[in-house]
Amino acid sequence: MKKFLFAGIASAALAMAQSERLVDIRQLTHGGQNAEAYWAPDGKRLIFQTTRAPYECDQIFVMNADGSDQHLVSTGKGRTTCGYFLKDNRHIVYASTHLAGDACPTPPDRSKGYVWGVFSGYDIFLATDNGKIEKRLTDAPGYDAEATINWKTGNIVYTSLASGDLDLWTMKPDGSGKKQITKKPGYDGGAVFSRDGKKLVWRAGYPKNPQEMERYQSLLKENLTAPMKMEIVVADADGGNAKTVTDFGCASFAPTFTPDGKKILFASNKHECDSRKFELFLTNLDGSGLEQVTHFGGFTSFPEFSPDGKTLVFCTDKDAKERYEFNIFTAKWK
Repeated sequence: MKKFLFAGIASAALAMAQSERLVDIRQLTHGGQNAEAYWAPDGKRLIFQTTRAPYECDQIFVMNADGSDQHLVSTGKGRTTCGYFLKDNRHIVYASTHLAGDACPTPPDRSKGYVWGVFSGYDIFLATDNGKIEKRLTDAPGYDAEATINWKTGNIVYTSLASGDLDLWTMKPDGSGKKQITKKPGYDGGAVFSRDGKKLVWRAGYPKNPQEMERYQSLLKENLTAPMKMEIVVADADGGNAKTVTDFGCASFAPTFTPDGKKILFASNKHECDSRKFELFLTNLDGSGLEQVTHFGGFTSFPEFSPDGKTLVFCTDKDAKERYEFNIFTAKWK
């Protein structure tokens, strides 16, 4: 009896912890691998990447905010990542390898550990929201991907190998005005602007010694990077005054600003480094006041607030029916 009583108390405490920030949790996708869902400016739609039949690797889809009308907006060829709406609500950008070949790129060699493929065939494209490509925005040799847009300024921030390292760059929505804004050796990626366009936050993996640098550069020559040691960095919109605000020695990534720009919400496996157990955490811009937001016990990441600031979209394996199933959820934010 005591065992069941304590279990009930623990479950109640967990539910209470969840409800402090997230209420009215709703599942929008069911099955497959779905991730990186981002809002349209009017809050009525979401763009996301998904691996689902008949496609063998990620493609870009759009759906209504309630999960209805899920449909393809990328070419269905190659591999895609990181779709994002422009401020006109009718255009999107995303990265794709389709010009390098119709087939999915060869998966990363996991004998080298858990690594990501930063495929050289990735370029960023501008398209209408019904999938018509209007312009190729990047054409530098190597990886160009991970683009997000600030709707107030129109600026795009993305990760590029154009400098020979994985750095952050900015450009205009037509691909003009490209500017490198990070130069520290190592990986800089997954950047997003604050809503006022004055700040940037991103994930970074900077080698700390010659051995780590040698491994980083060796993997990069094979279009690979190891993502399990990353911290969150905040800076001015031009990359200046950069400050690392986490120091967990684990994998912290997918950061986003709260609507008022005063806090950062991000994913981390800080409780179990080198695992796939990621939860969402909230912190002040200086790294103080850390608060754990989710307690799902599996993988939860890629949060973004709706334009009105009332709803959070995120990816999680909560209630998954199969291993490596990830779905898109929304919840009201308190």
